[in-house]
Amino acid sequence: MNIFIAGAKVIRCLDEAVIQKLDSIYQKGYDVLVGDCDGVDSSVQKYYAGLNYSKVTVYASNGIVRNCVGHWSVKAIYVSSKLKGFDFYQQKDIAMAEDADYGFMIWDGNSKGTLNNIVNLLFRNKKVLVYLAPYQKMISVKSFDDMDQLIKMCSQKAKTNYYILSQQPILLTTAID
Repeated sequence: MNIFIAGAKVIRCLDEAVIQKLDSIYQKGYDVLVGDCDGVDSSVQKYYAGLNYSKVTVYASNGIVRNCVGHWSVKAIYVSSKLKGFDFYQQKDIAMAEDADYGFMIWDGNSKGTLNNIVNLLFRNKKVLVYLAPYQKMISVKSFDDMDQLIKMCSQKAKTNYYILSQQPILLTTAID
């Protein structure tokens, strides 16, 4: 089973509940798909590197890796040079949502990128376990109805982003420069 793990850049320490879930994934021998960003991505990488876990793949835009602390394989996701900022980095996240069977998101209730990952997984009919850090609570999100309940607990900015992001799925960009 492929587990897409991601979260907010501002979260740099993993709570005990998150560590317990990471341990469960490790003990079950699941494959972990993780990005190369600072924050949750690099924290998850450090945790699994400490366990010498080999079943980790790091996704990187155009193969340019910002963080890969465990010397795992890197999956390069082609991204057009025409894309910048959020649009650039979301391409690797979309690829992880495509390749995943399940998502585990560590969210601050505000991060647009993590919210986008949840929405992308739901559009692909994949379940997501969300750790909502401000409430220190695990929330299972299996549908957009579940997401509607979760978003009520979040910032107005997140609610606005959710409305925009949930209008239609975003697909991998395959345009050539």
